[in-house]
Amino acid sequence: MAVSYNVTIDQGANWDLNVEYDNPNATPVNLTSYTAALQIRSLPESATAVLSLSTGSGITITGATGLVAISATATQTRAIDEGTYYYDLEITSPAGVVTRLVQGQAVVTPEVTR
Repeated sequence: MAVSYNVTIDQGANWDLNVEYDNPNATPVNLTSYTAALQIRSLPESATAVLSLSTGSGITITGATGLVAISATATQTRAIDEGTYYYDLEITSPAGVVTRLVQGQAVVTPEVTR
């Protein structure tokens, strides 16, 4: 079951989020050879994502530590209108098993300085 975690993204600024995936005994899950994807949409059922990141393009996985590092550039966040959105982060194992790690609302605050 995914963890619910709401985030704030400052429009026009870099945005980083680190997610650790741990076993029930608090040891990291080995994510070697996994891939990941994150999308943000205005509504979960919206056809178009306002931001899409994936492994090698905004998402880095550090295998043995269970760390998934998410990073969006200032240019990417500037392209998102202010407001409340929905996001989730899914990882895919080498065997093709998809797990949703985290989900929630993403509030984009307006940029004033341009």
